[in-house]
Amino acid sequence: MNDAIIGILGGMGPEATADFYLKLIKATEAGKDQDHFRVIIDSNAKIPDRTGAILGEGPSPVREMLHAAKNLETLKVDLACIPCITAHYFIDRVQKEVSYPIINVFQEISRYLYNYYPSLTRVGVLATTGVLKTKLFDNYLKHMQIIYPDPVSQEEKVMKAVYGEKGIKCGFKQGEPVELLNKAAGELTEGGAEMIIAGCTEIGMVLKEDMVDMPLLDPMQVMARAVVRQPMLRCQKQDKSPKPF
Repeated sequence: MNDAIIGILGGMGPEATADFYLKLIKATEAGKDQDHFRVIIDSNAKIPDRTGAILGEGPSPVREMLHAAKNLETLKVDLACIPCITAHYFIDRVQKEVSYPIINVFQEISRYLYNYYPSLTRVGVLATTGVLKTKLFDNYLKHMQIIYPDPVSQEEKVMKAVYGEKGIKCGFKQGEPVELLNKAAGELTEGGAEMIIAGCTEIGMVLKEDMVDMPLLDPMQVMARAVVRQPMLRCQKQDKSPKPF
């Protein structure tokens, strides 16, 4: 049974949090309501912008992230996840302050590619400038060549698609942001990428596999499957009763 309690440290942004929860539901094998996990979501939209903090243009999000993480601890979650890829730059600082494990999406991406794409050597990444600056993908996928958009495309296509006046964070999931991301993905393909990774949660909400000419990896799908596996294993370890043959 799916008896573990899953925490979602969300709000970064709110719609991305809701989108991840739907992915988590779909990743769970269930025949009725009671087969699903109990999920506790702290969607703290007041957490300061992660990219702004990384670029030195805004306050650190750590205090508010810790506040949400502590809330989840008080409610006795067995494990948690953060449906914001950029926020993973701060994950170690949050993890050391709470007793439950927080799933690291970058570790899960690395594990997924190793298991399902062992011959892959070059991946293209569409992500926030904060992720690019911190080299999170480079640090976790050291055995691969990471291809990013050039600086102009990064600002005028990727960041505009996410943060622009008609960007995803403003509620636009069709039209301009999709067109911009498609163009950026095409440039990565021309640069030799064998797979595109939607390295920002919002990007994975609008860029779909049928829009690009190569495999597209949505890290939130990977993390949803990983989160579902983790509590199941935990419950199996806790259940010491003998099993019938």
